[in-house]
Amino acid sequence: MKQYIHVCLVLLWLGTRAQVLAAQDTSFVDTKVTLETKSGNIEGVLSVPVKGKGMPVALIIAGSGATDRDGNDPVMKRNSLKMLAAALLVRGIATLRYDKRGIAASAAAGKSEADLRFDDYVNDAKGWIELLRKDKRFSKVVVIGHSEGSLIGMIAAKGADQFVSIAGAGQSADKTIHEQLMAQPRQVQDLAFPILDSLAAGQLVKNVHPMLFSLFRPSVQPYMISWFRYDPQAEIRALSIPVLIVQGTSDIQVGVEDARRLAAANPGAKLVIIDNMNHVFKVVEGNREANLKTYSDPVLPIAPELGKSISDFILK
Repeated sequence: MKQYIHVCLVLLWLGTRAQVLAAQDTSFVDTKVTLETKSGNIEGVLSVPVKGKGMPVALIIAGSGATDRDGNDPVMKRNSLKMLAAALLVRGIATLRYDKRGIAASAAAGKSEADLRFDDYVNDAKGWIELLRKDKRFSKVVVIGHSEGSLIGMIAAKGADQFVSIAGAGQSADKTIHEQLMAQPRQVQDLAFPILDSLAAGQLVKNVHPMLFSLFRPSVQPYMISWFRYDPQAEIRALSIPVLIVQGTSDIQVGVEDARRLAAANPGAKLVIIDNMNHVFKVVEGNREANLKTYSDPVLPIAPELGKSISDFILK
């Protein structure tokens, strides 16, 4: 009995010791990195654990809007992408986050709305992947895309080793907009649907009703056409690398059904549904107001299961 207790105490000490050492090994170094493009430089930060060799590195791609490397925009700070990177670093996974072109430190790479194309974002991601491929410190390159960044990432990930989609749309953007417009009055639908159909067919629309100008203004139409031509199901189906699809049940922007569509398109993918996680990775159990409040909470932690599920997938 004494021998059994002694063995248990030794195992307990070893386990505690391992946890302490692991905690000591979570320090990392941030290095400024630059991706040169024809329209200007895109700035990012490469975070690498101090201790470790031949580690994986994850490229984290932000979603739509004026989103920076931390997952923040000029109006709301939530630090969702920064927190995700921290969760991966603790597990010994290096990360690269960057400000989207035209945003924050990457403002110089911005293009006019009329000149911007969805493929610009895809090419930026491809550029970062190529940069990481050349870094001999890393054993593999993983692409993690959030929201719109999911589609960008899955197109660019053909040059990577693994792909992770977080809150990614499960259908082309024109179909998603069509569904959203179904909640509008019939008058709006009658005006909007023909325009939407034309753009999906690659045709510009000259005459736009003032009521719909903010959505279909001429300067944004070329971007929408370039965006609509990509089908997430087709893109994820084309991936021959390991794929992880993550979706939260409290997401009011992208639904679980979207994740299931992606998973159905790539049967080999792993699907993880996280209870009560919303679109910005925070845990929410309240109403819509409580959900939206987390979008501007830079201190509230992200769902622990998010970092764990992604880390487990990468390190498997």
